[in-house]
Amino acid sequence: MRSPARFTLLLLLVITVTICASAAGPVFQGQTRVGFTGTNDGDQWEPSIAADSLGHVYILIPEYTNPQTPTIPGCANCPSPTMFLVTSSDNGATWSSPRLIADPGSGQIDVQIKVDPVDGRTVYASWLQDNKSVIAVAKSTDFGQTWSTVVANRTNAGTDKDILLVNGNDVYVAYDHSQTVWASSSHDGGKTFTSVKVNPNAQFGWSLSGGGAIDSAGNVYFSWEGYTQNGQAKGPVNIYVTKSSDGGATWTPTLLDVSSSPPDCSAFSCGWAFLGPGTAMASDAAGQLYVLWNSGTTDKGPERIYFSTSKDQGNSWSLKKDVSLAPQGVDHSFPAIIAGAAGDVRIAWMDQRNPSKHWNVYYRTSSNGGSSWSGETILSSFVSGYSYIFSDGFSFPFGDYFDLAIDYQNHTQAAWGEGLNYLTPGNVWYTRQLR
Repeated sequence: MRSPARFTLLLLLVITVTICASAAGPVFQGQTRVGFTGTNDGDQWEPSIAADSLGHVYILIPEYTNPQTPTIPGCANCPSPTMFLVTSSDNGATWSSPRLIADPGSGQIDVQIKVDPVDGRTVYASWLQDNKSVIAVAKSTDFGQTWSTVVANRTNAGTDKDILLVNGNDVYVAYDHSQTVWASSSHDGGKTFTSVKVNPNAQFGWSLSGGGAIDSAGNVYFSWEGYTQNGQAKGPVNIYVTKSSDGGATWTPTLLDVSSSPPDCSAFSCGWAFLGPGTAMASDAAGQLYVLWNSGTTDKGPERIYFSTSKDQGNSWSLKKDVSLAPQGVDHSFPAIIAGAAGDVRIAWMDQRNPSKHWNVYYRTSSNGGSSWSGETILSSFVSGYSYIFSDGFSFPFGDYFDLAIDYQNHTQAAWGEGLNYLTPGNVWYTRQLR
């Protein structure tokens, strides 16, 4: 028979172990490369990831050529870049070979992939094609095996940064065209689209779309950045959320923040706004809205990661909150966000807090709508054999964005790009939460 003292000691030990296991946070597998994974297989960046309710995971990856591989692997006549899909039917344990889902035309870029949350299985994709003059949307009802593709809009000049949203028969894709942001809306499951300007009275030098969400009432939102000087990395940069309550016919803007001009990253051969403000956006099942973005207070100075939430359909927003635990003065960029059940929001970003200035992917979660946050988990990990990966991080973020998804086990999955610099080399990497 156990003595009362011994039983009490055992109970305290069990409680202590449970608390310590809970405090340890989520466990992710080490990062693994996806797509074409040969040593010299091109360059891949800016992936998009989605997961359905039946254990399937989908990653779209633009594949570029490089001096070592002047043709796309397995597709000698494909242009650079060409978009490839990899799929998993076992929740990310194994992956298919990359394959085309549509005629690449003269090139495919800025890919997006989403699973319809209404049925949990229909998959949609969007991308920019033919010198970014065509906004294409595709749909699959057989777990990505076959796809039907339509043109959502066609322009006479290049567009940029499409953002895809899906909710039942409602499909939206936003994209920017120089000073203006556009949105193409479908209410017949992606068969036909109507396109309008989101910011018709734009007074900006340049606009960049960033994120989007559909709330539980069917309102649709897109976040974007308005650069005040055309083609130059000079501030200020206005950060907006725009809302439509009429199916994308009209839009109302809300100014969320104003950032200084982007940091200079010419040492890494970057474009003028590469490390500038970016936004990501999500809605949970109860309709609470979340925005994550990076912005700065000093021209060309380091930027932080900020968070804000709305509980009243975007009519008001909480004061922005710094959600990084990095010291002040550290460059932050490339926000990613996903939300699940009521109050469940998960965020990630990249920063270079290490003394070496190498970058890592950081991850946090909240179960109460952002009122409090977990500790930070580093999603990126060391892999040998790559010139841009080190024991404490990677040389540089590869691409303008990365992506998160919540799988059927309520675990987080992520895909992102790492590289030596903005130009080459770089590849797409993947991780999934194990527990």
